[in-house]
Amino acid sequence: MKIYTKTGDKGTTSLVYGSRVKKNDPRVEAYGTCDEANTMIGLGVGHLNGEFFEQKEALCEVFHQIQTVLFHVGAELATPSGKEVKWKLKTEHITQLEAWIDEYDAELQPLSNFILPGGHPAGAAFHVARTIVRRAERNVIAIGEDISPNALAYLNRLSDFLFVAARFVNQQLGSTEKGLHAE
Repeated sequence: MKIYTKTGDKGTTSLVYGSRVKKNDPRVEAYGTCDEANTMIGLGVGHLNGEFFEQKEALCEVFHQIQTVLFHVGAELATPSGKEVKWKLKTEHITQLEAWIDEYDAELQPLSNFILPGGHPAGAAFHVARTIVRRAERNVIAIGEDISPNALAYLNRLSDFLFVAARFVNQQLGSTEKGLHAE
């Protein structure tokens, strides 16, 4: 099988089950944005190569699970209304994210003000992934059809997790969080 199919040369792509839509269709925007977030998470994990902290391997495994579920989110978003979703998101996916948020947040200093995104390249990448996930949420809402509430809830929780993960990584790798300058 060749990597190129030429079927998208005229600005269309296939959804699950083969229906063709324009590449700027709200569904394509939504699952494409999930793919962007997934890629940025991979970049963040890649920046952890060569770094060491006690929970690094466990955190990398968490991100592997998240990246897998993000593919499921994309598959759900790429499935037209009225068709069976092959990889359904479950409430367990959301509660697992909540458990990870609580676990990693418990090791952080409470926030007293807004912080600026940045820090170690891995932490900064997770901050970028968080903003991409927020855009994915907006894109899912723009679909305007009956979308699984679990997909939207998962993305919402994922952005929270990515914020906590960015802070956690920065703390573990000695990057100081910077707050806003007082005016």
